[in-house]
Amino acid sequence: MSERRIRIAVSGAAGRMGNRIITLAGEQPNAFHVVAAIEQGQSPYIGHDSGTLGTGRPNGIVIGTYPGDAVDVLIDFSAPSGTRTLVKACVERGIGMVIGTTGLGAEDQKIIDNAAKSIAVLQATNTSLGINLLLGLAAQVAARLGPAYDIEVMEAHHNQKKDAPSGTAISLVEAICAATGRHYDAAVVNGRAGLDAQRQTGSIGVHSVRMGDVIGEHTLFFATGGERLEFKHVATTRDTFVRGALRAAEFIAAQKAGRYTMANVLGL
Repeated sequence: MSERRIRIAVSGAAGRMGNRIITLAGEQPNAFHVVAAIEQGQSPYIGHDSGTLGTGRPNGIVIGTYPGDAVDVLIDFSAPSGTRTLVKACVERGIGMVIGTTGLGAEDQKIIDNAAKSIAVLQATNTSLGINLLLGLAAQVAARLGPAYDIEVMEAHHNQKKDAPSGTAISLVEAICAATGRHYDAAVVNGRAGLDAQRQTGSIGVHSVRMGDVIGEHTLFFATGGERLEFKHVATTRDTFVRGALRAAEFIAAQKAGRYTMANVLGL
């Protein structure tokens, strides 16, 4: 716990994650002070009290479009277009960032790399502590088992999730590729279909399911003749990610400029 309250701004304030961050941060008044709630300019929630969107009780934090100057860390769970704008705003104001937005491309990563020269930035496709432990485990298992084991990743999310595969599934595959000398684009097969769908040596299958109100499930398979290992993470509440994001904000508030991950938060 920090000695003073961390002043946070929350982007994507009207979304599932953003609103819960505001609510749970508000329940820890000795640790956090939410000073800004942010949505993109076209949002119908601009000008609304952010508390009424979550608990139904006003909290006095009106949703706007930019963070103020008196902010330590901005937690961003918005959309790629929103993240691009906010990275620039945070650099201009010297505000640290926790970026949980998924669907960011190679050019976005370059923008974040450049921003990290002047501010502390933590980027995570998933802020669950359990998932981030699984990322390290996935790399270790893949490296030790070797090429005789087929690797498959299956992820499931609610039916309104826009991007596929999930950012977490991509991170799992990236961790495996880094540990085994594979190249992501050459190794990944996103689903299989057709008359010639036989597995190719060294490939990694990634499969996405979108259904109902599933919050997040990721299953990692390692299989060879005679045995199969399965590692599964199931999130039953978004508060799992919220608590991880707040822990990340606490970490970033104390860091100098640079790029960080949840592994740094966990001391891995």
